[in-house]
Amino acid sequence: MYVLQRLLQDRLGVTAVEYALIAALIAVAAIAAFTLVGTRLSTTFSTIANKL
Repeated sequence: MYVLQRLLQDRLGVTAVEYALIAALIAVAAIAAFTLVGTRLSTTFSTIANKL
C-alpha cells in the first residue's frame, strides 16, 4: 500500500498510473471488438456452409 501511495504522490507515478489505465481500457475494448467480430464471422461462415 505504501508503494501505491508514493506513486500517487509522485508526478511521474501519477502519469504512469494514467497510462496503465488507458492501456487497460484499450485492451478491454479490443477484446470486446475481436469477440464480436469473431462471433459474426462464425455466423457468416455457418450461413454460407448451410447454403452450399
